[in-house]
Amino acid sequence: MVKGLYTAYTGMINEQNRLDILSNNLANADTNGYKKEGATNQTFADELAIKIKDTSSYGMPQKLGTMSMGVHIGETYTDYSQGNFRVTDNATDFALDGDGFFAIAYTDKAGNTSVKYSRDGAFVVNTAGYLVTKDGDYVLNQNGAMNADAGARIQVDPNVPITVDEKGNIFQNNQQVGTIGVVDIADYNYLAKYGENMYDLVNGGVRQASTAKVTQGCIESSNINVVSEMVNMITISRAFQAGQKVINAVDETLDKAVNQVGKV
Repeated sequence: MVKGLYTAYTGMINEQNRLDILSNNLANADTNGYKKEGATNQTFADELAIKIKDTSSYGMPQKLGTMSMGVHIGETYTDYSQGNFRVTDNATDFALDGDGFFAIAYTDKAGNTSVKYSRDGAFVVNTAGYLVTKDGDYVLNQNGAMNADAGARIQVDPNVPITVDEKGNIFQNNQQVGTIGVVDIADYNYLAKYGENMYDLVNGGVRQASTAKVTQGCIESSNINVVSEMVNMITISRAFQAGQKVINAVDETLDKAVNQVGKV
């Protein structure tokens, strides 16, 4: 009976963790280029159940079979599939059609600058002519993206319109003035969510050239299907309630065993 309580408890904790991940997805449904997360379930090792003190078998332990010890989160993963494009007609908004990331020179609150990666192409040109994110972090050029050079920035004339081709080349007055840095990662398992809608490349990760096409005047939406996530939320809620009912049933059985059967 106690093992039944434990199994139900681990199931409820598992569903709570899944709900936390799902809630974070829904909270970022409108975040540009956000990639949804998911979780896998993994069971604890099964335990062999043995019947003891059975006089019918000369006191030798008899195998009853295996017993599950419950379930827990196996791993949390990120779905990097591409989201839908939203047309903005803003000359400094860009979306990537294919695998790849924009390279950003991100500066934290301590003043430390490092290269991060993002699918959010909602950029602006500041008064100095640099192409930056909405938070003011510099967008790197192609050389900076491939070599993680945080100083390889993109500067244009802020008073002249820009056009960008699918390779990320930036033109002003029919002259190329720079190239937006787009890079891909050989193995996405080496990407870690950093925050600020960016990714960090952990040790062992390898940058490689990207085949993604740059689309000007568009923004990539998140790849979250709100309806599907809401359905999953209902499923998780019902599974959690089922665990509660199991605990209540076992608790009532234990109560009877202690207070009623014990009197006989």
